[in-house]
Amino acid sequence: MQKVTIKINNIPLEVKQGTSVLAAARQAGIHIPTLCAHPDLTPWGACGLCVVKVEGMPKLPRACVTEVAEGASYITHDPELNKIRRTIVEMILSNHPNECLTCGRSGSCELQTLAANFSIREVPFEHNVTELPKDDSTLSIVLDPRKCIKCGRCVLVCQQLQDVWALEFLGRGDHTEMMPAAGASLSESPCIKCGQCSAHCPVGAIYERDDTKELLNAILNPELHVAVQIAPAVRVAIGEAFGLKPGTITTGKIYSALRRLGVNAVFDTNFSADLTIMEEGTEFVQRLTEGGVLPLITSCCPSWVDYMEKYCDDMIPNFSTAKSPMMMQGALTKTYYADKMGLPKDKIFSAAIMPCTSKKFEIVRDKDMYASGQQDVDLVLTTRELARLIKQSGIDFLALPDEEADSPIGAYTGAGTIFGATGGVMEAALRTAHFLVTGKEYQAITFDAVRGMEGIRSATLSIDGKELRVAIAHGIANVRDLLNEIRKARDEGKEPPYHFVEVMACRGGCIAGGGQPYNTTDEVRNARIAGMYADDQQSEIRCSHQNPFIQEVYRDFLGTPCSEKSHSLLHTHYHPRPLYTK
Repeated sequence: MQKVTIKINNIPLEVKQGTSVLAAARQAGIHIPTLCAHPDLTPWGACGLCVVKVEGMPKLPRACVTEVAEGASYITHDPELNKIRRTIVEMILSNHPNECLTCGRSGSCELQTLAANFSIREVPFEHNVTELPKDDSTLSIVLDPRKCIKCGRCVLVCQQLQDVWALEFLGRGDHTEMMPAAGASLSESPCIKCGQCSAHCPVGAIYERDDTKELLNAILNPELHVAVQIAPAVRVAIGEAFGLKPGTITTGKIYSALRRLGVNAVFDTNFSADLTIMEEGTEFVQRLTEGGVLPLITSCCPSWVDYMEKYCDDMIPNFSTAKSPMMMQGALTKTYYADKMGLPKDKIFSAAIMPCTSKKFEIVRDKDMYASGQQDVDLVLTTRELARLIKQSGIDFLALPDEEADSPIGAYTGAGTIFGATGGVMEAALRTAHFLVTGKEYQAITFDAVRGMEGIRSATLSIDGKELRVAIAHGIANVRDLLNEIRKARDEGKEPPYHFVEVMACRGGCIAGGGQPYNTTDEVRNARIAGMYADDQQSEIRCSHQNPFIQEVYRDFLGTPCSEKSHSLLHTHYHPRPLYTK
């Protein structure tokens, strides 16, 4: 690509043609403040904080939407620009509630940081906050429109990245409001609870529902046996809340922290990821060899399941009936584990630490989530919630020793851990599918063809001489073209373009779920993914079917994969759902 030569604050710089002034400044190590721009989103210059000067030009363009021009000289910081930006922040604060101490984003709020950076001690404008009702109608996320600064990030991520269109701006001028589409409540809207709006909101206008008190209350109840599972992606992200670099593996410290909080048993969702591979892999092999609807589409992601039921229920026959690893783990905790420990299932409190806000909804999504005879998973906390809980409990996370998970449903393989990255479910399944088809181990453990960050990826492999076509999509907006390709072949009576498809709702997969630490960019995503693969690489066993504890649970409890018993506990059903409910 052609490059242009520019100056930023009199520093010569060569950048690619088409680069924004904002991005060029960052390449030069210069930070221009902004509240609306985000690397994931199309810039639209809403906040006005990033105005810069251009030599020879009277106007002050917005750096996020202005492309660099050959030979141009830009000034990003001087006393006049500082004064303009300070005034903009003061104007935003004049319409913003003074509730920092009780706000869910206190300490991580971008507006709060700017107010501190500009040394704002008083706001010279009349304080005028529009009183709007809080929307806590979902089990996952909460909208507080009084705190909305009209940056547009939530709307853009919902419409552009996720293709859900649950959020929009209604009204004009001073009466503009961010709210669910058609003025409905969030629970009545097409929202799939992915939480990407909360992950991208710079302030406390959208945040995850906090359930930390419920876990503490369960721990305090002497009649309850509290069992907690942690998801694959949590271990490479929670360290960021304690100053560690993204991708740092903290599995053993999380186990240790949970025990110091007072829980009775610590399990790992990676174990049930291995279990998912056995169930979903067997289902796939049965469809492939015995005849069945193809492609088989993965069902681990609850936001994707919700989207499918609302937007493309014609694909229900293609969906794997396997529950997500979290729900499988919950079902086993209140059956298999309860039996082995001699515990009444109604005295077990089953909690999960997840990177995803949608998991809070999944635990009550359908009657199949009560396979044990009661709610299989009683509570979900996000990574952010667990980090806050550890801090408020006075635990020095970085000083904790590394501990092991409890048996028998805590040990996992490398295949289980890579579930948290886009392409990970596919790769884990392929490692085992070859064995299920041929009875022989596949020598090539890694499948580089399914790795990467492209929105849609495809690959062709060979299993026992049969061509196997697979595809991976992440970020819901990337799914539409993939599904249309599948539909076209189906409607024309042709062989499906793929045999197996993995979909994850969030860009990068669960490592960038809506409940993960804030400030997630592709750089952070790649670091977390690298941590996932490093955990896999260092695992002694890297294929799900080789996990001795998985073999034990089938031998002693479930029988065989996709047996009648495993179907009753580990599989689910899907139903068309309306986009809007009343």
